[in-house]
Amino acid sequence: MAGTRTRQDRRRARHRRIRKRISGTGERPRMAIMVSNKHMYVQFIDDTANSTLAAVSTLKNGGAGATISKARVLGERAAEVAKAVGIASAIVDRGGFAFHGRVRALVEAASEGGIDVGMKAGEEQQSAPKAAQEAKVETAPEVEAEADTDEAEAEEKIEKDNGE
Repeated sequence: MAGTRTRQDRRRARHRRIRKRISGTGERPRMAIMVSNKHMYVQFIDDTANSTLAAVSTLKNGGAGATISKARVLGERAAEVAKAVGIASAIVDRGGFAFHGRVRALVEAASEGGIDVGMKAGEEQQSAPKAAQEAKVETAPEVEAEADTDEAEAEEKIEKDNGE
């Protein structure tokens, strides 16, 4: 079958598409994530200088098994190592993996550890529950003015009804 592509081929194709849009700099490096069946890896990469600024993995002291709990620990360690090197923010390169499960846990732990992470340059990444909690509904000034007049009319009507 000539048209059959493996799961790994599809992931690599997604990663190539992502890499067209994402590039790390010295100020905001690319946080490249790789997840295998046994281990997870995180690298902070400056693409302009073609160098790796910091790297962390579960190979040492992490033990075998790439679980969500180990992803959280790795995310916290990645944040510590990045801060030690002087990295305050990074652009997430999920490596073609779905932003779900281990990848999401790793990114959220790094974010909680103090690294400002975003999916694209200039864009802040937030999980849906946090975004819903922090969202504030702002109304237009004319809608607010209309609501104020409606309230005033309702109060006058109540006063009139109570007075009669």
